[in-house]
Amino acid sequence: MREEGIKVEQHGRFFVVGDVEHAEVVVVALHGYGQLARFFGRHFSPIPSKVVLVLPEGLHRFYLNGSSGRVGASWMTKEAREWDIKDNHNYIKCLVEQVKLKRFNRRILVGFSQGGATAARYFFNTSNDFTELVLWGCVFPPDIDPSFTWTNAGNCKFFIGTEDPFFQDEQKENALSFYANQGFEVIQYKGGHAVNSVELWKSLGI
Repeated sequence: MREEGIKVEQHGRFFVVGDVEHAEVVVVALHGYGQLARFFGRHFSPIPSKVVLVLPEGLHRFYLNGSSGRVGASWMTKEAREWDIKDNHNYIKCLVEQVKLKRFNRRILVGFSQGGATAARYFFNTSNDFTELVLWGCVFPPDIDPSFTWTNAGNCKFFIGTEDPFFQDEQKENALSFYANQGFEVIQYKGGHAVNSVELWKSLGI
């Protein structure tokens, strides 16, 4: 048995909150594992009037329990991960072009949990599509050379909740140390594994 691949056209959906024509800042936010984009967007409320929020959804949707009921989405798994990484990159690139993000002076890419790895890969492998990166409660992808981030992390932030169950004790300390050493602004807030809109907008000065 041999493994082969085929490249196909695929539809990706995204949601937009706010006035694209009159907004001053665009925020593209990538959800975590098992979430759907339209529900993930609720974590950013209330959204400042100058912001337009763009919420792409992972290309892999599945039933969260059994074969019916609630649906979630993910960005990738360990299977065929190199293809998924390329597909995710092309997906976000197409999104940047369709929404015409380059017309905004501030273009912020947010990656929460599993979406953080996809966001980091795109930000550090694309020259100027986004001006700022926010990683939230996520592990930095091991396939990016950490030394590369030094010249690119000036506008990067890492958020982590004090009660995040995925980052406890030594794991949390390692994450805090890693991101700080890479030049990220590290922000701890009181809370769990979820985006805190108050902390986000305050830290971004919006």
